[in-house]
Amino acid sequence: MRITTTLTQIIKRDGRVEPFDPAKIAGAIGKALKAVGRPDRATALRLANIVVGRVEDEFETGVPRVEDVQDLVEQVLMQEGYTEAAKSYILYRGRRAEVRELKRFIGVEDDLKLGVNAISVLKRRYLAKDDEGRVVETPSQLFQRVAHAVAAADAIYGTAGDAARTEEEFLSMMSSLEFMPNSPTLMNAGTRIGQLSACFVLPVEDSMDGIFTALKNMALIHQSGGGTGFSFSRLRPKGDLVGSTKGIASGPVSFMKIFDEATNVIKQGGRRRGANMGILRVEHPDILEFITAKSKPGVLENFNISVAVTDRFMSAVKANAEYDLINPRTHKPVKSPRAGEVMDLIVTMAWQTGDPGLAFMDEINRTNPTPAVGEMESANPCGEVPLLPYESCNLGSIDLAKMVDDGRLNWEKLRERARSAVHFLDNVIDASKFPLPKIEQATKANRKIGLGVMGLADMFIKLCMPYDSDEAVEMAERIMEFIFREARQMSRELAATRGAFPNFKGSIWDRESAPPQRNATVTSVAPTGTISIIAQTSSGIEPLFAVAFVRDVMEGTRLVEVNPTFEKIAMDRGFYSRELVMEIARRGSVQGMDQVPKDVQRLFVTSMDIAPEWHVRMQAAFQRHCDNAVAKTVNLPHEATPEDVRNIYMLAYELKCKGITVYRYGSKPEQVLYIGPALAHELGQEEVVSAKTEFAGGCPTGDCAF
Repeated sequence: MRITTTLTQIIKRDGRVEPFDPAKIAGAIGKALKAVGRPDRATALRLANIVVGRVEDEFETGVPRVEDVQDLVEQVLMQEGYTEAAKSYILYRGRRAEVRELKRFIGVEDDLKLGVNAISVLKRRYLAKDDEGRVVETPSQLFQRVAHAVAAADAIYGTAGDAARTEEEFLSMMSSLEFMPNSPTLMNAGTRIGQLSACFVLPVEDSMDGIFTALKNMALIHQSGGGTGFSFSRLRPKGDLVGSTKGIASGPVSFMKIFDEATNVIKQGGRRRGANMGILRVEHPDILEFITAKSKPGVLENFNISVAVTDRFMSAVKANAEYDLINPRTHKPVKSPRAGEVMDLIVTMAWQTGDPGLAFMDEINRTNPTPAVGEMESANPCGEVPLLPYESCNLGSIDLAKMVDDGRLNWEKLRERARSAVHFLDNVIDASKFPLPKIEQATKANRKIGLGVMGLADMFIKLCMPYDSDEAVEMAERIMEFIFREARQMSRELAATRGAFPNFKGSIWDRESAPPQRNATVTSVAPTGTISIIAQTSSGIEPLFAVAFVRDVMEGTRLVEVNPTFEKIAMDRGFYSRELVMEIARRGSVQGMDQVPKDVQRLFVTSMDIAPEWHVRMQAAFQRHCDNAVAKTVNLPHEATPEDVRNIYMLAYELKCKGITVYRYGSKPEQVLYIGPALAHELGQEEVVSAKTEFAGGCPTGDCAF
């Protein structure tokens, strides 16, 4: 059965006149039928024909509005005896009206039909505003601004025509939400600030001048929207001699607290919370104070901290042997604790507070692309980009969920997006304004970029692969190997026309008969955070954190969000109901729910449903084909033990991860994700899974959302 009509136009809610498409009516009716367990395409088409006939009769000489057509859909469903479907349709219209009203209240013209929370995040962080704080661009205009500014760098190497063609390419992949660059690029491209890099590493020298120079430089970077990583390992320990004054040193942790308080003041230009990584080598005499530094709430809240451990230390842990603590000023041993006892303390504190993580520094430096330039000693705030002093990195992520067509991964589409993304990120280096001349020099000498992914969990669902399965881990490694290969090839092609990165000679890529490379690194897996909210996909390579939950969209406004693929499957298979969604929102997980088929339960596993080793195995699968590092949080249920944490750390080391972070649910007083009885909410007086506005998955404290 086909729908034929003489109608040609319809008036949209905003007054625009568009072509009339009767297939949309059939689609809406079909969804209403599915929602009440009566999927029937033939019936949907028959009812749509009745609706179209009524519209033709009533608007023989005029143009109908969208609301007029929807009113007639309701009437036809009721009159034809589909009362439950009519109720479902009415509820759907009501929810859509609520969404439109919320968007109007937020004050953003949504020309890309994004979700309410995506619009809220865009307004708060990314959309340009006038001097009065009013939003002056739409989401599509934001992407146009970014595409134009970044594509303009093509003119350095080609012509204005090249830049115009590139601009169309960049705009397409952002407006389709298939690729998103890091937050500073979205915020600052085409603006006066013009700082586009996500993250920086700054050296902290062992002098008052060196320490406060680093503090000043941190403030400049945070003000422009970037995050910073530091190694405090060069600072002399607490109680050590200060030669210039004959006084006593206060140690690294005391200075970290100054950096933390300065971050509180700066708050990264008011658009992004301050973010730092603090690293201390395990051989530093103050390592025990560092490990326990975040044991009290309110201390170092703007820092993620990691212990830089070595192969020698890990071997000593396994043997329960002693190892030396070395004074960085004198380079002499001062004490020899048992490595196992130090590891016990690390494990205990991570179990209690979520900090510290581990940074496997020997593994990081084994893959240092420019060893002749220097040794890496720190990383960005989430650990996915180890950097040399004064280097910055530009990140971007491909949404893997949008690479799936009809239940299969579209490898050609993924290839095209990977190549375009490398082009984009290389341009960002030329388009960016840098906070310091030293940063510009170091960044352009190595031209490091980090192409990663998001939407992995949603992709697995579309491919019918449980996240915690050998099949999924194998697919993850295959995908990252493919992206790495295509990204590296594109870097070679760029080098052929633009030249290799200046430090190419002497780098690991400088081998006999090897082609030049444009970028010292090309891949890095970031946690994505707010950019995955904009793209409306799962965060980074994390599992789903909930199948349905309540989102605090804005102050005083909360909406139920349900995974769209789950909703579609539930409708298609006839077990969807609003009551089911609310029950899932109370639990977060669908495991053990009689209303949900077993195969669907198996597919929709959440972070808390997955055994810890699957988190680590997935991280390791990506790390094997990633020349920077991989950001991943191993989320643990509240009842997890310290031994669970220890096993995770040891497995991550054995699988050659470059770092590892754990978070046991409820181990910090402030979280951005609450599950079930952890927090009561007023939604029908029921307890629910609740997430704050900018939580996208990963670390439930928000510290990792970058």
